[in-house]
Order: sequence, then structure tokens, then C-alpha cells
Amino acid sequence: MDYEYNDDQLVQMIREESSEAKDIIFDKYKYIIDIEVKKYINMASILGYDYNDLYQEALFGFADGINSYREDKNASLATFLSLCVDRRLQQTIKKAGRVKNKLMNDSLSLEHVYDTVSLPLKDLLSDNSMNDPLENIVKEEKLKELVDKIKEELSDSEYEVYSLMISGLKYNEIAMVLDKNPKQVDNTIQRLKNKIKKILDER
Repeated sequence: MDYEYNDDQLVQMIREESSEAKDIIFDKYKYIIDIEVKKYINMASILGYDYNDLYQEALFGFADGINSYREDKNASLATFLSLCVDRRLQQTIKKAGRVKNKLMNDSLSLEHVYDTVSLPLKDLLSDNSMNDPLENIVKEEKLKELVDKIKEELSDSEYEVYSLMISGLKYNEIAMVLDKNPKQVDNTIQRLKNKIKKILDER
């Protein structure tokens, strides 16, 4: 599509409160929002954000980009908008990760399957007496004891990584949320897995 104004003119018009210019810019570069949202949608879904939530955040980043763009920047408007939207979405993901971690701070997942034993915690203490109320009470108590022990043995940083890991994030995604090097996160995961395996072996 051909446009009557170039980007610099459109940005200037927007500063003069031109709604037409805003519509033109959005129509011209809305593909940037779609691309950036697709990059983060899977991770965001795991952390409790749906597509609409993420798209709304991308729109905020897009608007911030237009408002803060200057013609003398060493970047085109499209490049600058991409950076602003990406930055906004990264901040959103990191915030969602912190909230998720806080919500999980008092419990470990009983559904998570540990690679070292190929079983979730809830199955490690199960037996064939699933319908026996007394047996179930005993198992629940043992399970709580085990979960408490695991939490006690993990350091704060290990537990932070663990909380995000059992949410379904991959190690490179955890690294982004925590602002850590992926290798650091990978090492942390290996340590906490070894600690959990040791606890399970001792039982």
C-alpha cells in the first residue's frame, strides 16, 4: 500500500494529535505486534497470560515507541517500534514469572515428573490401597513431609528456578524471566535435581 506521508511526517502529525496519522502508522506496522506476540505467546500462556493480555501489552509498547521516537535516532521507525514492543513484552513476561513464583512459593508440584526417577511425587508414595481412607491419610502426611523436605533442601535460587521449571518453562525461558545466563539456570536445574534424587533415594 502506498502512503501519502513518510514516517517522520506521520510521527510529527501524531504529536499534533492527528488520529489519521495514528491509524496510518498502526495499519502500516501492526505486523510488528503480531510477530512479537507470537514470539512470547507460549511462555506467556504458561505464566497465566492469554493472547489478548499479551496483545494489549504489545499495543502499549507500540504506542510508547511512537511517542518516544525521534527522527535523529540511528534506527528506522519500524526497527524502533520492534525494540519497544519486544522490551514491553519481556517486562511483562518477567513480571508474570515473579507473580507465578510468588504464588508457588508455599508448595512444590506433586504432578511434576522427575527425570531421575521418571515418576511424579504423588506416585512415589502411592500403593494399591487407593480406596482405603486410612492409607490415603498416611500417604498425604508422608507426601507433605517429603514436599517440606525438598523445599527445605533447596536454596532460594534453586527453589525460584524450580518453581518456574514445574510451571512448564524451558531453561532458556527461565533465564529470561530471571535475568540470568542460560548456563547458570541449567547448572541450577542439575543441582536441584540431584538434591531431589538424593532425598528420594534416602526414603
